Amino acid sequence: MLTIKEIVGYYTAKFSVTDFHLEPSGLYEPMEHIMSIPGKRIRPLLLLLACDAFSGDVQASLSAAHAMELFHNFTLVHDDIMDDATLRRGIPTVHEKFGLNASVLSGDALFAYAYKYLCEAPVHYQPHIFQVFTKAAIEILEGQQMDMDFESRLDVTVDEYLKMIGYKTSVLLACALQTGSILGGASIADQMNLYNFGLKLGLSFQIKDDWLDTFGDNAKVGKKIGGDIIQNKKTYLLITLLLEAGDTDKAALLKLFTEKNEDKKVEGVKALYAQYNISEKTLDRAEALYNEALTSLADISIPDADKANLRTMAKIIHDRDF
Repeated sequence: MLTIKEIVGYYTAKFSVTDFHLEPSGLYEPMEHIMSIPGKRIRPLLLLLACDAFSGDVQASLSAAHAMELFHNFTLVHDDIMDDATLRRGIPTVHEKFGLNASVLSGDALFAYAYKYLCEAPVHYQPHIFQVFTKAAIEILEGQQMDMDFESRLDVTVDEYLKMIGYKTSVLLACALQTGSILGGASIADQMNLYNFGLKLGLSFQIKDDWLDTFGDNAKVGKKIGGDIIQNKKTYLLITLLLEAGDTDKAALLKLFTEKNEDKKVEGVKALYAQYNISEKTLDRAEALYNEALTSLADISIPDADKANLRTMAKIIHDRDF
């Protein structure tokens, strides 16, 4: 069994420099830009850790792992357009730097390149891998549409929100883990346990991300704190507040939705969050989902020592503050 450091080393050695120095530059420079923004590379690492846990060939799985990172960056490019975000990790977003048309097209190209790299996986695994990946890709797009639909609704339930972030965020983590287990030769039962591990970990991850957008450190998060509040995004925090606020406070919240002064808006909503202990409730839900993820990991039928890297990675994701 490899160490996490060794696996990261294999991946970064092969993909520290992308192969996007191509023509036309108007297509490939935006792709190079988004891929060069420092990131956590969580999805490819989870795939490789899952593969290694089942004694699979990590070297032969590197391209499939990179496919997960390429697809993830496709979603970031398009998500930034829809959110009108100007920064990602403190660096100008693709559409901010290169314009809307180039951003749309380069995002589409990242999607296509994800399939290109999946084609480099061992041939006998490809039908199953493509089935799992395509299902996740469709669900991610459905989740993005749900997220946009929620912008015009005040009656979004927690269950609807969890389904949305399950599709938009969690399924790619789950897909990466299941793909890695396929490449490692895991049974269907173990594949599904790893999938559920990723799904619950992703839910916890996104709820923590919602929390960080409002209560995180701007220097660490790399984007403007309170962006979700400014956009009236239906996060776990806002949905919980809408469900629990009294009539007077709910009316005050709805008035804040139309507040033009961004600082005043953020502070006003955060004051209501404090009044209803929304920060604590959000972190509690993230913790509960994290523990559910660990339960699914425990159910996998391999020696406990072989799950150690996946447990470590889950804790890193759970404890992050950026």
